[in-house]
Amino acid sequence: MATTLSILKIVEDTTVDGPGFRTSVYCAGCPNHCAGCHNPQSWDIANGEAMDIEEIMSVIERAPFSDVTFSGGDPMFQPEGFASLARLIKERTEKNIWCYTGFLFENILKNEKQRALLELVDVLVDGPFINELKDESLLFRGSSNQRLIDVKRSLNEDKIVLYR
Repeated sequence: MATTLSILKIVEDTTVDGPGFRTSVYCAGCPNHCAGCHNPQSWDIANGEAMDIEEIMSVIERAPFSDVTFSGGDPMFQPEGFASLARLIKERTEKNIWCYTGFLFENILKNEKQRALLELVDVLVDGPFINELKDESLLFRGSSNQRLIDVKRSLNEDKIVLYR
């Protein structure tokens, strides 16, 4: 079980990475290298700072009314560490968790470590950013191919259910 993550930054009280106030944890490391990525410095995992999940939790718990977003980079690139963090969040708080990933929901289901993280997430924003499909009118995503998926309902119903 990974207890440290490579983190670029943690942004408190943001409103752009999901509904309401959120604490967004931006990780380093992303294999997708999407053209037009708004955060290309996140691609190299070495650009992050090693942070213990307890240290990250202390920042998350500082904001009692903020939910949590995992972004990056790509949290699915460090699935074991983010699953450990998500477990702590679920054990200690009532916060919901959103996760942004360039991987597709269908493929995450096939990867044991990524699926373990997925099962702890409330909403998954999946799919790579595609510059040609960029649409600034979309809520909480950058391109029209990306889906906002209600993870619990999707797993329970064995089909993708979009978040409303």
